[in-house]
Amino acid sequence: MTTVYNFSAGPAVLPKPVLEKAKSELLDYQNSGMSVMELSHRSSLFEAIIQDAEQLLRELMQIPDNYQVLFLQGGASLQFTMVPLNLAQNKKAHYINTGTWSKKAISEAKKLATVEVDVLASSEDKNFTYIPEVTEAMIDPDAAYVHITTNNTIEGTAFTDLPNTGNVPLVADMSSNILANDYKVSDFGVIYAGAQKNIGPAGLTVVIIRDDLLGLCEVPSAMLDYKLQADNHSLYNTPPTYSIYIAKLVFEWIKEQGAIAGILKQDQEKAALLYEAIDRSALFSSPVDPAFRSLTNIPFVTGDEALDKKFVAQATQQGFENLKGHRLVGGMRASLYNAFPIEGVHALIDFMQTFEQEFTQENGGN
Repeated sequence: MTTVYNFSAGPAVLPKPVLEKAKSELLDYQNSGMSVMELSHRSSLFEAIIQDAEQLLRELMQIPDNYQVLFLQGGASLQFTMVPLNLAQNKKAHYINTGTWSKKAISEAKKLATVEVDVLASSEDKNFTYIPEVTEAMIDPDAAYVHITTNNTIEGTAFTDLPNTGNVPLVADMSSNILANDYKVSDFGVIYAGAQKNIGPAGLTVVIIRDDLLGLCEVPSAMLDYKLQADNHSLYNTPPTYSIYIAKLVFEWIKEQGAIAGILKQDQEKAALLYEAIDRSALFSSPVDPAFRSLTNIPFVTGDEALDKKFVAQATQQGFENLKGHRLVGGMRASLYNAFPIEGVHALIDFMQTFEQEFTQENGGN
């Protein structure tokens, strides 16, 4: 089989040991004669899966006892509505606009007539290439929450330092760097994340919510009510059972890598290698302010759209998949999630250097 390195921003690469384990259990899970995909979500076998998944996530992220862990559906995009619906009806909600997904969260919140949406700060003035500063003095102490996107998948920026929000809960879309950072859960009121980047296959959404933020508002839909979902232990209706099973296997794999501390070290090493290669290159460059660079999503450009396309085309021929940058940004983007192997980073750097040498020679350079 040809070696392929998958740089997709999501759905993204999964750990090979996880895929191999899932393959071995696909037709017969624990001698049940059934696949996990066939198990009743009310069965003891699946109850053990979802309980183990929660316990592992709690251990990995050191989630305090006064937080609920929910395994839901609808992606992070549904959380753009669920968060204000559950927390901010008839109140103000602050947002920090740092990119495409922040803008979408703001847009969805504005559709709720009972929520007053206030954009505290934005980095749109410089094409979202930095993270704007927010001080506690800027925050209304009566606001329902302050919302951030901890890592901006498209733009390649990330929060290294969290804003001080005082007693106002901090809510985070952590879809693209959950389990790849050393944030403290206790610094947040709500964390939510689509699974398809660092957790597992698409279809699962993880929500971590502090107990005192449950039941604050009357929610018109049972499926969108955090308290009802928590009271039913994520089993109000049929959950995405197979995605939860794969997530459990991923959590086990992360634990074997040295938990989040071990994973973070690996991610920092991978990102440092690629950023160093970009920074020393005479052809490639990073559009992101170095102080706010993401560890997991790394955009880079040549400055020539036609040359970018040529690079992506040749890279694809060499087995480097999904390097094309998002249509809103262009250029290239390497997504180095937890499961992405360091060998792929070395291989990409080698290819970039070869491409640059050939470009230089073709253009009369030395």
